[in-house]
Amino acid sequence: MAEQATYLFSTRTSKALAEKIAAHYGQELGKINFQEFSDGEFEPVLDQTVRGGRVFLIGSTFPPADNLMELLLMIDAAKRASAKNITVVIPYYGLARQDRKDKPRAPIGAKLVANLLTAAGATRIMTMDLHADQIQGFFEIPVDHLYASTIFVPYIQSLGLDNLTIASPDMGGAKRAKNYASHLGAEVVIAYKERKRANVVDDMFLIGDVKDRNVILIDDMIDTAGTLCKASDILIKNGAKSVRAIATHGVLSGKAYDNIQNSSMVEVIVTDSIPVQAEKSPKIKVLSCAPLFAEVMKSVHTYQSISSKFII
Repeated sequence: MAEQATYLFSTRTSKALAEKIAAHYGQELGKINFQEFSDGEFEPVLDQTVRGGRVFLIGSTFPPADNLMELLLMIDAAKRASAKNITVVIPYYGLARQDRKDKPRAPIGAKLVANLLTAAGATRIMTMDLHADQIQGFFEIPVDHLYASTIFVPYIQSLGLDNLTIASPDMGGAKRAKNYASHLGAEVVIAYKERKRANVVDDMFLIGDVKDRNVILIDDMIDTAGTLCKASDILIKNGAKSVRAIATHGVLSGKAYDNIQNSSMVEVIVTDSIPVQAEKSPKIKVLSCAPLFAEVMKSVHTYQSISSKFII
């Protein structure tokens, strides 16, 4: 029996990452023709046959919404072209912060996106560091939820820091910080924040001792960097020797680059799940998630276990 053919395609804004994934996978990206209309409408057309094959569609769904729409249209195109398996690789799953109804008459955006992906024809989802693990339960198809800790833990170890402490910038990230600390043999502290509206922290308090310690803040994403910068200031004020921040997704909106550059943090490390303009601040370091995704994609295609790719 002949091996099932594989095809890799990318959305336009995730092409740089997709090309790295394809290089590690050992296969070139498939060609897509985009027809664009004067009103902004676009139509992606797969420029090769995918009949009976396994299609990997790579695209992060960060704003604008066109990125999500482009991915949905590509899924539909693959389905209508008779692809047997359609694995949607979403390094950054947009709208993941809307994972629950936390106020009256609010939508659950993460669930809506799950419905849209499934309705479009996805047969499998592959993503990394969801804002909340339970988003996996929004799907009725398999979800491979990868953790960037497989990338970050070796990097932290390479720094050779003594008196290492792992910090969470909020209560919600306490479990993530504890897991990192257990792998690194480090202590844990938590910055408790009070927030009355999105992207604005009203007050913050430190739980734990950081005097003369090298602290690494751990989070799933950095948006405006306001929370991390405030947490860093509090850690330094309480005697921390140095502060670094690690976050999987560098959303970096608003004044994020300026906030990071002017902060008390020594370094901010993110992955390339979202395109990052690292040249805007020498404090920003980008580690690629391409090898991780390529390896897991190979394992999925050959029906091999991917449990070795999970540190946390």
